[in-house]
Amino acid sequence: RGQLKIAASGAMAARCRLAARFHRVHGANVRLDASRTRATRVQSFANGLCFSQEPLAPGQVFLVEIEEKEPGWCGHLRVGLTALDPQSLETVPEYSLPDLVNMGDTWVFAITRSHNRVALEGEEAPARAQGSPWDPFLLIERVRIPRDTLVGRSRPGRYSHILDDLYKTNALPATARRSRIGVLYAPQPDGTADMHILINGEDMGPSARRLPATRPLYAVVDVFASTKSVRVIPVEYGFPSLQTLCRLVIQKHVVHRLAIDGLDLPPPLKSFCQHE
Repeated sequence: RGQLKIAASGAMAARCRLAARFHRVHGANVRLDASRTRATRVQSFANGLCFSQEPLAPGQVFLVEIEEKEPGWCGHLRVGLTALDPQSLETVPEYSLPDLVNMGDTWVFAITRSHNRVALEGEEAPARAQGSPWDPFLLIERVRIPRDTLVGRSRPGRYSHILDDLYKTNALPATARRSRIGVLYAPQPDGTADMHILINGEDMGPSARRLPATRPLYAVVDVFASTKSVRVIPVEYGFPSLQTLCRLVIQKHVVHRLAIDGLDLPPPLKSFCQHE
């Protein structure tokens, strides 16, 4: 039984790493980097739609970090899920809201400081998920997710090691640079699923209910308006990947993460090592 559990964890980890990048199909104004983990809107404020490379597994988080902002536009990042296969789209819509949603089988919400929640019948107001923000894991239904990966924080400065405790507890506003936004779906007993949006380690509660859990569901990320660039952040399930273990060793043996710039390493590996 133990070997089967290890094998299942390894399979889940491999699938999650594969999905932790953007699909080749995207909006006309989007430019992806070589790894397809960074999406930048190169002009205008629209045509910034992106999708996950693969459909998400139940309880799997598709997590992005806001890397660049563009002042002067009104509106922020939009995220959600779609049962539409990106490969089947003749043209990628200009907007996730309302264009993609109007095509059906798509659930997308704009990220704001106070996010929408969906109440159960008879509830006056939806309740937030239970659990302390200091718990090492975020629990959603039966899914346990390492909370530290989910929380966005301002990039450490040259002497930030002096303020490590402050850095660890200093979560950012939802729409700020370095903020981390995630989306997942949780299967329900009736065969449907609830969509949850996570903002810096906090579960916003079900944002949409009765999604078709039997169909493949892709993550939707709309790099819209004042959000200019986002990066996919891998969330480890089961055992850490070899890539993650190498990053931990490198980070352990440098004085500070900024020193990674001076190492004789390929640029993609430097970038990976400088992120949490």
